[in-house]
Amino acid sequence: MTSTSLPSRRLSVAPMMDWTDRHCRKFHREITRHTWLYTEMVTTGALVYGDVERHLRFNEEEHPVALQLGGSDPKDLATSAKLGEQWGYDEVNLNCGCPSERVQKGAFGACLMAEPQLVADCVKAMRDVVDIDVTVKHRIGIDDSESYDFVRDFVGTVADAGCKTFIVHARNAILKGLSPKENREVPPLKYDYAYRLKRDFPQFEFIINGGIKTLDEIDLHLQHLDGVMLGREAYHNPYVMAQFDQRYYGDDAPVKTREQVLEAMIPYISAQLEKEAGRLKLNSVTRHMLGLMQNLPGARGFRQTLSDSKKLASGDPRLLLEAAARLSLPA
Repeated sequence: MTSTSLPSRRLSVAPMMDWTDRHCRKFHREITRHTWLYTEMVTTGALVYGDVERHLRFNEEEHPVALQLGGSDPKDLATSAKLGEQWGYDEVNLNCGCPSERVQKGAFGACLMAEPQLVADCVKAMRDVVDIDVTVKHRIGIDDSESYDFVRDFVGTVADAGCKTFIVHARNAILKGLSPKENREVPPLKYDYAYRLKRDFPQFEFIINGGIKTLDEIDLHLQHLDGVMLGREAYHNPYVMAQFDQRYYGDDAPVKTREQVLEAMIPYISAQLEKEAGRLKLNSVTRHMLGLMQNLPGARGFRQTLSDSKKLASGDPRLLLEAAARLSLPA
């Protein structure tokens, strides 16, 4: 795809470690055709010194799909961004929001917000070697740096390096004392900071992330911002995305039923199991699908069937239909 043929970033699914792998993204793509999908964070070390194919391969039908990078060395980020472009990604995103101690030891993630000029240097290094968009995902502050001025100055410095798209997780990152899970729940959400950024920098694209679950909430945020990124809600309740294409992209194609989504995944799973015989397990794909029947009568039975180790050991992707038979699917 060329940048002119890509859908807008009105809706996207957040990069989530251990979750948004290529199988998860393929599943999400069966539900929504236009929503942007992001990889798990891939460190520059994994690409500069590791198995590039293992980290970067993806399914062609995942487009539009963005590669999120973790790193703080401009040279290594430039090398990694170039690899991402060569592999066909539509965007490279720099992680300036992850608060985990493991990431901090690598001197990247949310702690980079304390060094906006370094982030600017990283963005420039990447933009110098790729033609695809280079974007930044960040928090609104770190630790006790809670003033709006902090994030405004961060965005201003990074924008000077040519970044035009900012994904704002509207919470502070607490670098000491809170786990990554607590960092997604304890610091208060301040959506108004993201709104102010858009008012102060109207020429740039701002996408909001953090605690968003419903279509009504998405509608509200889109009155103020260019896009909305869903995280855990998209993973745990993926069928919330079934309305995205019609509602936000004007696509009048029929919405797939949950059963149609399952049926579409069966040939994909069969092909992947055959391609990676002995290495890929059925559960590696089906684990991402446990929330498909969220809020429906019988959803628990669906999850139990897809979590049954004996059934999973058979390696038969038709287990999806057996699981679906545990409940009455709506038309």
